[in-house]
Amino acid sequence: MSTLAHVFEAAGLATISLISVRGVAEKMQPPRALYCEFPLGRPLGTPRDAALQRDVLLAAFALLDAPAGPVLADFPEVIALDDATPLACSIPPRFDASLHPAVDESTALRAAYNRTRAARGGATSVGRTTDADGIPELVGALVKIVEGTPWSEAGLPGDPVSAAHDLRSYYEEASIALLDGDAPDPGGAEAWFYQETEAGKTLLEARRKMGEAKAPFSLWFYMARATRQ
Repeated sequence: MSTLAHVFEAAGLATISLISVRGVAEKMQPPRALYCEFPLGRPLGTPRDAALQRDVLLAAFALLDAPAGPVLADFPEVIALDDATPLACSIPPRFDASLHPAVDESTALRAAYNRTRAARGGATSVGRTTDADGIPELVGALVKIVEGTPWSEAGLPGDPVSAAHDLRSYYEEASIALLDGDAPDPGGAEAWFYQETEAGKTLLEARRKMGEAKAPFSLWFYMARATRQ
């Protein structure tokens, strides 16, 4: 976004950037940028809050009046994703008590995932490293990391960050069916995954173990947001 702003400005087009990560704007110095301390994916703030979204846009357009740039302004309101209430959707009963709880849980959610995917005409965000059939194996690899297996020998289907993306997507899509098709609040979906599910807790613990084992920073840190410990 910041790079494109420079390109457009060089072509004579005035730009305004809505920034979600302040450090990026400080480094890239787009001509005019409004930093909004909102959850990623919500550049205008809370969904369906028209008054707040209008305020954000007015604050952004006001930057056009700045006599010179680069300009980096802060929107005064903060929305903390970590304050979100976890989704109120129940995990299906244990499917196979002989499996690790996180693996068993991921298997039990397959029917819910399938319902969401069917309702979307087959569309899914799962697939960077594996498909839905491979999710239990992916979770099993995370369990091995937690239990002490080096991450490179645990059997992850791809790089850890992409694998974590597939697992989160699988659970978030399953949660839609558990909520009878309602689109979940992003903050509530994330809180539910990390705080309420066995797979989410296992992912965070595997991430912690990889950090302690001095795995390459980029391969474990971005498995979850920095605020998730």
